[in-house]
Amino acid sequence: MSNKKLRGEKPLSPEEQQAKTNEVRKIMGPIADKLPVLCSDESILRCLRARNWNTKKASKMLQDTLRWRMQCKPDKIRWEDIAQEAATVKVYRANYSDKFGRPVLIMRPDCQNRSPIERQIKYFVYCMENAIMSLNPGMEQILWIIDFQHWTMSSISVRVVRETAHVLQAHYPERLGLAILYNPPKIFKPFWMMVKPFLESKTHKKVMFVYSEDPHSKTIMETLFDMDKLESAFGGKNTVGFEFEAYAQRMREDDSKKSDALNSGCSLLSCQSSLSQFSAALEYSLPSDHNSVVSDDGDISSSDETTSNFSPANSESIDEKILGLALFPCDVPKSEEAAGAKEVQSNSGKRSAMSELP
Repeated sequence: MSNKKLRGEKPLSPEEQQAKTNEVRKIMGPIADKLPVLCSDESILRCLRARNWNTKKASKMLQDTLRWRMQCKPDKIRWEDIAQEAATVKVYRANYSDKFGRPVLIMRPDCQNRSPIERQIKYFVYCMENAIMSLNPGMEQILWIIDFQHWTMSSISVRVVRETAHVLQAHYPERLGLAILYNPPKIFKPFWMMVKPFLESKTHKKVMFVYSEDPHSKTIMETLFDMDKLESAFGGKNTVGFEFEAYAQRMREDDSKKSDALNSGCSLLSCQSSLSQFSAALEYSLPSDHNSVVSDDGDISSSDETTSNFSPANSESIDEKILGLALFPCDVPKSEEAAGAKEVQSNSGKRSAMSELP
């Protein structure tokens, strides 16, 4: 039996996880101490989970993310930079969380515009950064609801999905807790079949298909959300709906909090001071093979490929951790997680709502 299979069957103990974390710190070198929040134990553990506890792969992921944040400065994006994209209402953060405290991002593919992909990715990054900033202490993951009302095959492109997925899996590992596809129509099947090959089976099986007329779907939504807060479009009782001006004001207030945190030397998002202060240290401190790529078996090979801005990524593949989906937050103790999963399964009956499209 392979080591991979053994690791998959038996979760690592806290002591083993800490040993892996320490090994990544050793690989990273001095830069881990210079960026204590970006290289916190929590950040390292997310990379390790995303890379199946392979320390070389996790180190490479973290190194690449440090460079990406230094070059793109996602923590510096403000509402005024992306307001035009936000006006489409294609993505926004709900003013409520799920019952497990996870922020909720609402996505409406039918509102997708045709602006340059760099602007679209920049807006997606802003939404992710804002959602992460709103996380309660001890929480790490976000929930998505993808609303398929009025969706057609022309609503979205495979390229946009691919590039969004690249940013998510490469620089926000283990941040997505669950993706609910709400009322996908039958014509969604061809698009799903195009995207599905990019995902490993253990990922796409965790994508949740939910239908408003399905009783099991209603049970799932009631399990996940306070129905008094959930929007009526998703079966809730909240009829207020999305108000752009109110949302814009909320985002400006969040931006102000973010700026205050950065100016005080303590970022709510990722770092204790501007990454620009560490650009020289970053290039000096990373291992000499920092431009290398780790193969699936853990070997390192040379490569100059890197994503330095919001331009589309060069990679044509999508890693199985694009979604990192799980019904419960990853920081819930295993015993509680198993009990919670059993409860949801018993409530949801035959789980027909989560099955793939026919």
